[in-house]
Amino acid sequence: MNHLTSKKCAPCRGDTPTLSSEAISAFLEMVPGWTHDGSVIKKTFSFKNFKEALVFFNEVAKLADQEDHHPDMGIRGWKYVDMAFSTHAVKGLTENDFIMAAKVEALRI
Repeated sequence: MNHLTSKKCAPCRGDTPTLSSEAISAFLEMVPGWTHDGSVIKKTFSFKNFKEALVFFNEVAKLADQEDHHPDMGIRGWKYVDMAFSTHAVKGLTENDFIMAAKVEALRI
């Protein structure tokens, strides 16, 4: 994957700066398929069946707990996992969001 997968999410405080639009664009290039929508990055993952979607959902949950950076996510229909990352403490995007997106992508490999 890319260098983001080797990083660990840093603890966030309310004074952590959000990313500039230029930095967001650069990070988006490292996580193909993710889109930027206001203060979040998001992606929908598609699976062959509900069981695969649920396994992926649970793997992301474990990863999020390890990194202490949690997405808004849900299973839609029987095979889609919708996921969005944002740093709620600062109401915007930080590098943590892109670290998590890269690590979620690595789960799919």
